[in-house]
Amino acid sequence: MNSAYQQTGVKTEDRGGLEFSLTVPSEACRKLASGWLWLGIASLVGAGLFAILLVLSRTPYIQDIFPWVDFFHSALVVHVDLSVLLWFMAFAGVLWSVNSSSRLIGIGWLALVLAAVGAVAIVLSPFVGAGKPLMSNYVPVIQSTFFFAGLIIFGVGIAVLVLRSLIAAPSGELWRGGEGSIRIGFYAASIATVFALISFGWSYAVVPSISDSTQYYDMLFWGGGHVLQFTYSLLMLTGWLWLADACGAKLPLTPRVASALLILGLLPVFYAPVIYLSFSEGDYLAQFTQLMKVGGSFAPVPLGLAVLYGIGAGKGTAATKPQRAALLSSIILFAIGGGISLMIGDSNTIITAHYHGTGGAISLAFMGLTFHLLPRLGYREPDLKWATLMPYVYAAGQLFHILGLLWSGGYGVQRKVAGAAQGLHGFAQTAGMGLMGLGGLIAVVGGIMFLVVVFKAMRRPA
Repeated sequence: MNSAYQQTGVKTEDRGGLEFSLTVPSEACRKLASGWLWLGIASLVGAGLFAILLVLSRTPYIQDIFPWVDFFHSALVVHVDLSVLLWFMAFAGVLWSVNSSSRLIGIGWLALVLAAVGAVAIVLSPFVGAGKPLMSNYVPVIQSTFFFAGLIIFGVGIAVLVLRSLIAAPSGELWRGGEGSIRIGFYAASIATVFALISFGWSYAVVPSISDSTQYYDMLFWGGGHVLQFTYSLLMLTGWLWLADACGAKLPLTPRVASALLILGLLPVFYAPVIYLSFSEGDYLAQFTQLMKVGGSFAPVPLGLAVLYGIGAGKGTAATKPQRAALLSSIILFAIGGGISLMIGDSNTIITAHYHGTGGAISLAFMGLTFHLLPRLGYREPDLKWATLMPYVYAAGQLFHILGLLWSGGYGVQRKVAGAAQGLHGFAQTAGMGLMGLGGLIAVVGGIMFLVVVFKAMRRPA
């Protein structure tokens, strides 16, 4: 048995190196991972609170309380950044902390503090000074010094986190077998994030100034935003392997093949510098889109099929139902979101349907890993009944939401518009957006269920 397991008192069945899971890390790494988990959960809570403010800011009489001309869009910017960028990167911090040794642990805490300070500034930005909200792709922004200061501080925190995760690698014996595949997947995600950060800086250097602010920030975040999707995808795929192992799946993959698939998922990011070296505005946008369309399918398709086969061939227990529910829901949503990407043409709600499918799949994988990690980080086991039900509720809501957006997009409803600007002139368009709204409400219920289950488990140590 591995010595780290002996130190923490956690035992595991020896399956000849085929176990796709991580050794429980040292106490110092567990505390750091817990810190990142708290930041991720706080980001989701903040996203929920801003969703409430979104509703209030458009409610008659109550909306008069808000003195800002465009508070709705300012709140929407913060809501999107909290629920995607901050939540995803904070959970990446959980996984990279679990995957690291105790070396440079102080640097790890510095990264967390910087990220937390940046997150607080982003949250406060709609209330501190005036700024024009811009719904730019990947990273919506508020044009204010306070917001950009928060975003930069958060980005520096993530840069420090990633560099530490690359340097503070665990010892060699922990890179063998299935455990080694998990570590390779998380390490590959770190490398992808380095390329994403470089891409953001490179875009700042080469993207020309444009009078249209939204178009400028679209281009500024376009390259790095696309590369960052490979980070999220690699973390999700590695999480699928870990969750599959946790729920008793019999994967038809050797660790060597699994590692090769994860490395294959990283390879497309190495093409990003080529796009920048041959920079021209039209090609820049088109090439990154094509990079994600083609390269984004390299690893998910074979690995997802293997995991589905393994779930059917394996035998789980009642205690592994939450992991199984999250895993199945994540794979199904990702497949739907990926399939919809092939239908994208004009800038309509089909694009929104695509990224709600893939983004929802990533969130579900992270939620399932949260349930699995809670007792391994020193907290209580999550409530079995509600933790099992929650992924299905969230996935069902996202599915209705996606179908409504897909339906509406087929009738030409544009994205990033609201109210009369949507042009809902017929029953089909109205019904599609109504289905979208119903699905969104169900997904919100699923998100609240997740937070309640997690808070109950984390409120005191086991």
